Amino acid sequence: MENVEQKTAAITEKVEQVYKKLAQNEQVKTALAFLKEDNEATTEEQIELTEIEAPTFEEDEKGKWYKKRLVELGVQGVSTDEVGNVFGVLPGSGNGPSLVVCAHLDTVFPKGTNVKAIRKNGLIYAPGICDDGRGLAVVLTIIRALTAAGIKTEGDLIIGATVGEEGLGDLRGVKALFDNRQDIDGFISIEPGDPSRITYLGTGSKRFNVLFTGPGGHSFGNFGIPSPIHALGRAIAKISDLQPPAEPKTTFNVGVIKGGTSVNTIAETAEMLVDLRSNSQEELEIIESKFLHLMEQAKEEENARWNVESQVSLQIEKVGDRPAGSQDNDAIIVQAARCATSVLGFEPILDKASSTDSNVPIHLGIPALTLGGGGEGGGFHTLQEYYNPTDGHIGAQKILLTILGLVGLEQVTSSLLEKNKSKC
Repeated sequence: MENVEQKTAAITEKVEQVYKKLAQNEQVKTALAFLKEDNEATTEEQIELTEIEAPTFEEDEKGKWYKKRLVELGVQGVSTDEVGNVFGVLPGSGNGPSLVVCAHLDTVFPKGTNVKAIRKNGLIYAPGICDDGRGLAVVLTIIRALTAAGIKTEGDLIIGATVGEEGLGDLRGVKALFDNRQDIDGFISIEPGDPSRITYLGTGSKRFNVLFTGPGGHSFGNFGIPSPIHALGRAIAKISDLQPPAEPKTTFNVGVIKGGTSVNTIAETAEMLVDLRSNSQEELEIIESKFLHLMEQAKEEENARWNVESQVSLQIEKVGDRPAGSQDNDAIIVQAARCATSVLGFEPILDKASSTDSNVPIHLGIPALTLGGGGEGGGFHTLQEYYNPTDGHIGAQKILLTILGLVGLEQVTSSLLEKNKSKC
């Protein structure tokens, strides 16, 4: 994540009053105390989850474990959808909005990675222990806390886990969630990280596999025909000369290239993976259009260079499409998270845009946040990933308070989050 936003809007009196009542409520105090007491058990559950392999597109085993656990904790109507998302409902009184609370099942590590946790000097090392073992465990401890405190919310909690958040998973889980449901009024995803930080903006991305193909041949005997590798080189040069705006931040990258068989062979194929990103959906579409035009230019220039019957051809496959999205920093959902952070004695920090499950609802105009589940971590997406459980409960406490402010505490506070009237 990047540096923080410099200006934040004032908290409204309505939001302040809700959090004043929540902070003084005995049931809420009981729930917060439970989360602190449950920190060790949450950590053990986090380890158990992490040790179930779940590469993107292969989340089934972890999804089955998670479904069983949600049912055991009393979540109603737990089911697995067609892509592998696991969700159920903690029903409220029926007088409030519906809020999704979730984490993601998948990790970046391929099948066969050693995910056995190792404790060393107070830290827990395991690939995926933070991202998103922490988020998944926090969802479960929050359910336990609500039960232990006897809390009944005004609104419903749609609670569970998504698939396909990482890499070429392309947010397929959360996309399916919103394709299948019309009753979602707000959304919170939980990732590892500092509980003070609040992600409320979404960086969009488009990813492409670019493939040049040609007849190929001997580097000397068949010299004079177009080369897919030379066409690829022209394409990369053109990408590197793009001039995206500094604000909103817009970027490009050629991340993988491959092709050819030997030094004295004109390759038959050459390909690359390209990543385009922007904090603006409009700018993302602009740079995509430029990119596609430049790829066609590279092909035409390589063919024109030799002007023979044999030519290179071009295939472009879009392998990723994550929408960008923005919302005001004075949105009610942002104010709620800021107040929840302040109640716990911390200064809230508004992050600049990043790419998370929240991208999809933010793009759709549905209030959404990604919040840090607490505890210190490092080495994300590496085999040296680690988690420090010290005071990890603070992240869970902040998320619980955010949830209660948004959906309302029965007979204590009304929900701050509004029902989406267009979906009623």
